[in-house]
Amino acid sequence: MLRIAVPNKGMLSEPAWSMLQEAGYRLRSNPRQLVVEDKDNDVELFYLRPLDIAVYVGRGTIDVGITGHDLLLNSGTDAKEHLPLGFGSSTFRFAAPNDSDIHTLADIQGKRVATSFDKLVHDYLKRHGIQAETIHLDGAVESSVQLGVADLIADVVSTGTTLRNAGLRIFADPIVHSEAVLIRSPRLAEDNEQLLRLSRRLQGVLTAKRYVLMDFDIPNEKVAQAVEITPGFESPTISPLHEKQWSAVRVMVPKADVNYLMDKLYEIGARGIIVTAIQATRM
Repeated sequence: MLRIAVPNKGMLSEPAWSMLQEAGYRLRSNPRQLVVEDKDNDVELFYLRPLDIAVYVGRGTIDVGITGHDLLLNSGTDAKEHLPLGFGSSTFRFAAPNDSDIHTLADIQGKRVATSFDKLVHDYLKRHGIQAETIHLDGAVESSVQLGVADLIADVVSTGTTLRNAGLRIFADPIVHSEAVLIRSPRLAEDNEQLLRLSRRLQGVLTAKRYVLMDFDIPNEKVAQAVEITPGFESPTISPLHEKQWSAVRVMVPKADVNYLMDKLYEIGARGIIVTAIQATRM
């Protein structure tokens, strides 16, 4: 039975639960459940703190888990990144007081940096030849400068509103770009059958979220042009119609490009364009 760790709270939790449910796995029925046994799919789901998931997976007590790329890096474990999951995007940045003289990475030399990701920040600074004191805080790091604990901070940034409200400004290049990832134990083979099944299902959900099916009719002499406009996720399926001078085309295209592609196809004489959602496959 494959043991899967999922976040029990935080920004990654609900998207992770939704993705697993769409992939056909059974979730907990109440928030107090810590373990769910899904015998039909031969898996066990363990609801754990996001910060701990990489530790459990790295030590091999859990086979796979869903966590953030940044959390994996900060854990220092041997867990392996297996599959990006397309949600939970974030950027990890340095920020200093508006009136400080800290403007570049080099200016961090000898300073105090408050962060919840001390290993990630320490390793980043070390790679760039910067010596600084890293101060670990579990949350609300933006208050550390005002309270005199640190000279600057390193934290996850989305809109930057929280930092601006605290009188801080972002500087230097991003430390890391992060998103949710599926990680695996170093003791679990990359070609493990259960892992491959889970990966296929999750990739099916990703495909269903990002792509749609587009069907249309096109004059035979315009088929090559239509295929060039809509190369698709896979090669288009082209079928002859009863009207011998026309062909039917089915292709999987990015959801974000649908309106643009429809305009282009109508321009070259396509007709009857139909767009339908894709159902995630469960194998």
